[in-house]
Amino acid sequence: MNKAFKIIIAGGKTGGHLFPGIAIANAIEKISRDAKILFIGTNTAFETKTLEKYGYAHKSIFSRPVKGGNIVNKAFSFCIVLFSLIQSMIIMKTFKPDFVIGVGGFSSFAVVLAAWIFGIPTAIQEQNAFPGLTNRLLSRFAGTIFTSFKETKGFEKNPKVKYVGNPVRKPDNAGIEENPVLNNFDPDKFTILVTGGSQGALSINAAFLDALKLMDNKDQLNIIHQTGINDEHSIKGKYKALGIKATAKAFFHDMPNIQDMADLAITRAGAGTLSELCTKGLPAILVPFPHAADDHQTFNARALEKKGGAVMIKDNEMTGQTLKKIIQSLTTDKERLEHMSGILKSLAMPDADKKIADYILKTKDIKV
Repeated sequence: MNKAFKIIIAGGKTGGHLFPGIAIANAIEKISRDAKILFIGTNTAFETKTLEKYGYAHKSIFSRPVKGGNIVNKAFSFCIVLFSLIQSMIIMKTFKPDFVIGVGGFSSFAVVLAAWIFGIPTAIQEQNAFPGLTNRLLSRFAGTIFTSFKETKGFEKNPKVKYVGNPVRKPDNAGIEENPVLNNFDPDKFTILVTGGSQGALSINAAFLDALKLMDNKDQLNIIHQTGINDEHSIKGKYKALGIKATAKAFFHDMPNIQDMADLAITRAGAGTLSELCTKGLPAILVPFPHAADDHQTFNARALEKKGGAVMIKDNEMTGQTLKKIIQSLTTDKERLEHMSGILKSLAMPDADKKIADYILKTKDIKV
């Protein structure tokens, strides 16, 4: 019997970090029966429930974003990092991983650093063109840096970089024909998917509902709306008041199948979301999150808009009227939508998860 090849995937909290990690884990399990995977991250409900759904073991460590500023903030941040590092080192001693990969988010810092201290092979996976602080720091220690963009800021000349694309979720085995949401929809109608990412987006939710009020053809639309947990009850009530039969839910775990049902997406512009749009060839109206680090979502959205695969609108310029005009210009132009879809598919790198999994498993001679 082969010795289990133990892998730690560190990071998460938001879908932008967590789902690439899950995609990598799924790819590893498809290749190797001997792999044992442990996720390490935060104890947030989203992270723990999502990993439980996918059947992955999970441990949480105490971690918070590093703060600058006055000496009190710096001292507090140092204490938190030190405590989470000790927790991570204990996990290294007990779990004894053969490989550790960080997928971003502040919880990944101490884990990858602890692995480096113990001499365990490490890697980090960066989703964005502008790396976050955690991965910028870890790039000094990690053995390999997997990037989603050819030119990732600060990593352009780093010899440890491997450009593979961004791992994306695969559809659940049930398939689209068994998806219960589909039963509520007319397949002959145009379907719009509205989502602000794993945490929702209040501005997108509000502007889209305002746009619907102004549209004469709203009864000819299927609407799937991922509201975020804080807005679910309110948004459902507003659809009911408008007499619109939309499917509104805080979060859809099987987003790949949901995306297969859509003709157009209205969404934020995180790297994970854009990778999924490209894989699916799903045209989109992109509304970058205005407070993203280094404004990387605007950079992402502009790049896709410039290539012709999406339309970008700034969050502070989005009103019901402007959104209505863009939606109607796209829903009535089938040729443009098909052109956008083709461009997106040409940009897709759907095997990023397998490339990373292959690399990890090749670090040790195991039966695959």
